[in-house]
Amino acid sequence: MLRIENAILLNQYAQGLIDSDIIVDYFLKLDIFDKRNYLNEIKALIFQNKSIKSDVPTAIIESNLKPTFTPCVLILKGELNIQLRKIINMPEQEMKKSLLLILGLFKVSYLRNFSLEKDNPNKWWYWDLSDRGKINNILEMFN
Repeated sequence: MLRIENAILLNQYAQGLIDSDIIVDYFLKLDIFDKRNYLNEIKALIFQNKSIKSDVPTAIIESNLKPTFTPCVLILKGELNIQLRKIINMPEQEMKKSLLLILGLFKVSYLRNFSLEKDNPNKWWYWDLSDRGKINNILEMFN
């Protein structure tokens, strides 16, 4: 299960408050099993945000990956859930690219909902996460 601190970082990334490098640095220190688990957690967030196939081209741009990289080629083919599963299970040397693409897809779908749900009291992940007081409130809820 995704630690609350990591969930906050992912949502801060989606809000444009932190750079993907922070998440990438954390990710690269994980073993292959934990990397796949982490990617599966982000995948769940992608579907929670109701990502759609038309998000994919924007996600590729957001990821700053070349469209010819294997994860980018894969995600354009077939059903999104199946393709994401393939991307998550790619060899370890492709994991950083997989992360960047999955982060891009998360951000695209997140931002579509963020404008509708911003500051919803029942959905902390749509709160303004630049506010340290709100982050402290979130951490208190989970401790």
